[in-house]
Amino acid sequence: ILFHVGLQVKVIPATVTEGQKVTLTCITTCTLTDNPNPTYIWYKNGHVTTQSNSLFLNPVSSEDAGRYSCAVEGHENLPSPEETLTVRYGPKNTSVSVSPSGEIVEGSSVTLTCSSDANPPVDKYTWYKKNVTSPKASGQSYSITNISSEDRGEYYCEAQNGRGSMNSTALMIIVAGKVPSSILQYKTTCFNLILIIIPCLI
Repeated sequence: ILFHVGLQVKVIPATVTEGQKVTLTCITTCTLTDNPNPTYIWYKNGHVTTQSNSLFLNPVSSEDAGRYSCAVEGHENLPSPEETLTVRYGPKNTSVSVSPSGEIVEGSSVTLTCSSDANPPVDKYTWYKKNVTSPKASGQSYSITNISSEDRGEYYCEAQNGRGSMNSTALMIIVAGKVPSSILQYKTTCFNLILIIIPCLI
């Protein structure tokens, strides 16, 4: 891609927190003799966004972050070099996943993982169980080993960074009881008897 060295994007300020305002201005150091009052075309991450001399983002959101460049209308093949707008924001879309999925049997182990979108990235995860005052654990993952009926309940995580915090929706953990070994042995015996009886039928 060829760049127009006479065009420059000015981002003020270049790094902001979501909710603040940002101004992006397309500046030219060249005199456009054929068009003294040009219309500028703005690009975000290589895609056309709008036509104006300046972009006013107020309030700015996390979706506005990206690489911006501009070009003079009629000279779209000569855009300015890109400038990056960084937007900082607190945790969003915080959620909990469980592994392995499916039925959780007493005596087995499960791992809960917390995910969240944030800039800067989440630096602290805290785990809670509903109706329990103190936190259960910290860290992005929380493992419960040798799970029992006492572990059943609703679990959620809190994600934090320097810009804020957000709780996930609660995930219900249901613990199924173990099948007694005597019942398993009985089923195996019955299955073997059927295998023996069926070949005798004429």
